[in-house]
Amino acid sequence: MKKNLWLLAIAQGLFLTNNVVLIAINGLVGLRLAPVAWMATLPVMAYVVGGALSTGLVAASQQRWGRKVSFQLGLLVAFLTALLCAFALSIGSFWLLVAGTVIAGYYSANGQLYRFAAGELAPPSFREKAVSLVLAGGLIGAVVGPNLASLTRETLAAPFLGSYLALAAVALLAMAIMAAIRFPAEPARGGKGEGGRPLGEIVRQPVFIVATLGAALGYGVMNLLMAATPLAMDVCGMPFSDAALVLEWHVIGMFAPGFFTGHLIKRFGVLKIMGVGVVLNAACIAVALSGQDLHQFLIGLFLLGVGWNFLFTGSTTLAMAAYRPEEKDKAQAAINLAVFATMAVTSFASGALVTTQGWTLLNLGSIPAVAIIGIALIWLAARQRGERAAV
Repeated sequence: MKKNLWLLAIAQGLFLTNNVVLIAINGLVGLRLAPVAWMATLPVMAYVVGGALSTGLVAASQQRWGRKVSFQLGLLVAFLTALLCAFALSIGSFWLLVAGTVIAGYYSANGQLYRFAAGELAPPSFREKAVSLVLAGGLIGAVVGPNLASLTRETLAAPFLGSYLALAAVALLAMAIMAAIRFPAEPARGGKGEGGRPLGEIVRQPVFIVATLGAALGYGVMNLLMAATPLAMDVCGMPFSDAALVLEWHVIGMFAPGFFTGHLIKRFGVLKIMGVGVVLNAACIAVALSGQDLHQFLIGLFLLGVGWNFLFTGSTTLAMAAYRPEEKDKAQAAINLAVFATMAVTSFASGALVTTQGWTLLNLGSIPAVAIIGIALIWLAARQRGERAAV
């Protein structure tokens, strides 16, 4: 179990390396190639839209061939689309770059399931810690991603061309790691159906609703601010090295807590830890609104990363209590569809808002989403207290 979890954590780290590099460079490459400035983050949005469009396809492939084959297909797509994006940049084609990132979304939809696979590699008593540990593998992406983007930025004639080629090599390494992981057998399914309850019944559960809100809106707020940060810092006249440093500490904040978030959830309860995540998101917004110096970008994005970790790890743990093993494919696909849909909106909004309205309005716009998560957590906690009192 431990060997498989550590290997999956490394795969998670390489997945985040891919994501961090794409977020760090796609907005800047888009700004260079786009017909108008407000379209700069369309390649970032396209990656997310591709993930949303792929959730059903990935769920079907997981159901038909199992975790391992589906994950390897995702990595193959990551390898091929990295080469396609490199080609698009080399010929200066903005729309081919967008098309490449849309297709790359299939890999993202696969990678978003690594955290659920972690829970299946461990016994129920270790599930929170397994999810947290695998998410902690994202620290690899925190360190490697920004530095990889910086080191490969000028290696070839066109800026960032080497970065896309480096991502192709990262995908090949991840394929070798994934080949060594042994996943448990898929649960038996009855008849021709997928098994278990109808999806409508699953998604109407209060626990499922709050888990989905926490995952989708928590990821949405994080994506809104993170995707806009390189552009906002560029507008402020800061060098790319500063943006890479801020993203590095942001991703460290996202995944370093993974070594203890599971312990905190087990000790204090999932809703309390998610509540701390809401508070940290609010603190990030407060810091961001206080000014636009390097230390404010750095501290704000670090707090945002830790807040995301508490919300996302908690949401994943909470969601696992809302479905049975035979229902996992459709339940997880529904959660990831909500996550990707929210990310698609925020990816586009981040570029459009930061280039037309500015960094301050962007942060103010994230407050309602953070408030909704907090209200949902309070509602579920009150409901659960009422149910326990009635027993």
